[in-house]
Amino acid sequence: MALNPQLLPNWMPVPFVNEMFVLSRDGVEFEVDKIPDSPNAGGKLKTRGTIYLSNIRMVFVAKAQIGHFYAFDMPLLYVHHEKFNQPIFHCNNISGQVEPVVPDEQNRALYSTYTFKILFKDGGCGTFVPLFFNLISAVRQYNRQPFPQPTQSWVDPLQAAQTPVDEMMRHAYVDPNDPTKIFLQQPGTDSQLRRRTYQQQPGGGQQL
Repeated sequence: MALNPQLLPNWMPVPFVNEMFVLSRDGVEFEVDKIPDSPNAGGKLKTRGTIYLSNIRMVFVAKAQIGHFYAFDMPLLYVHHEKFNQPIFHCNNISGQVEPVVPDEQNRALYSTYTFKILFKDGGCGTFVPLFFNLISAVRQYNRQPFPQPTQSWVDPLQAAQTPVDEMMRHAYVDPNDPTKIFLQQPGTDSQLRRRTYQQQPGGGQQL
């Protein structure tokens, strides 16, 4: 996980080299804990915005900045215990955990696991959910990492960039009730803006 990754002027995440965006989904509600400056117990934060999914990571971008929080970056190799929930009286959602991106030479024990939830408030999720789980599975299989363990040595999240997603995209089912937007063509960006590594941001935050 990295807090407040670098964004383009249109608030889309700045892509890594070799990163391929698969989809975006507007109008989701996002819950996460341990966010600095959150007024709630445990640093819990709940807000609405857009989820971007790529072959490397999932990025939530808030509709409006809350304190210092405006985006949350989740490397796919660091996500685990993900689950699709269909409660009777509430909206469908995906819950899970994600490990922090620990800066070089820092003690891993000082950084705890984050818990997140993605709630599909507007429309269905028949496109987003299968693509998300298929991509997570493909990333793990390609990188030979079933899911992270607390005692493991963490691999570079950018290794997920080599995961082949073209075949998955060609056979993706599009649910007409799901407002998810699939990227048939990658958005144009200035290649000079692209960062190659996760790094610590001055002031204690983390960025791409």
